[in-house]
Amino acid sequence: MSDDTAPWLIVGLGNPGAEYAGNRHNIGFMVADLLAERIGGRFKAHKARAQVVEGRMGPPGPLNRRVVIAKPMSFMNLSGGPVTALRDFYKVPVERIVAVHDELDIDYATLRLKLGGGDNGHNGLKSMTKAMGAEYHRVRCGIGRPPGRMQVADFVLKDFSSTERKELDWFVDRSADAVECLVQEGLERAQSAYNS
Repeated sequence: MSDDTAPWLIVGLGNPGAEYAGNRHNIGFMVADLLAERIGGRFKAHKARAQVVEGRMGPPGPLNRRVVIAKPMSFMNLSGGPVTALRDFYKVPVERIVAVHDELDIDYATLRLKLGGGDNGHNGLKSMTKAMGAEYHRVRCGIGRPPGRMQVADFVLKDFSSTERKELDWFVDRSADAVECLVQEGLERAQSAYNS
């Protein structure tokens, strides 16, 4: 059983740098930014090569949780290093780690939450799983498949289209709600509320 005093580690996956900020691949960073704003925190540099915010999530009482929200400052395919270092630093059991990431095999603006599983070709998840096993939670933010013959790598590193941007704030907001529900009320509750 996990140590009840351990915080939850919520990891938004993305690539650091202004040129990547609006990319589909960076939706994890967008959700992390919103969650940090909601708990009233500011990101600070951490020696684990990540930006982190520490705080509490949820209403006062039994659903109030200690959280560390993190954005690895390595590139996506090296996310495992910073996440493992944060896990060790904060003594977080792997089942209290939540990766928020873009997912090609789910339609745009659709969410799915799960525990464990494969990486589905996602380099951030591949790196995390290699570093610490697969038994962490995932909040999978659907971005859909690339149109026509566009390469996956080009697609994920492009900004959301103007049509997608109309829904983006709503989608990021809903993704952040799903993370909060998962952390406070557990996976089953969050899946029944947010899996579409």
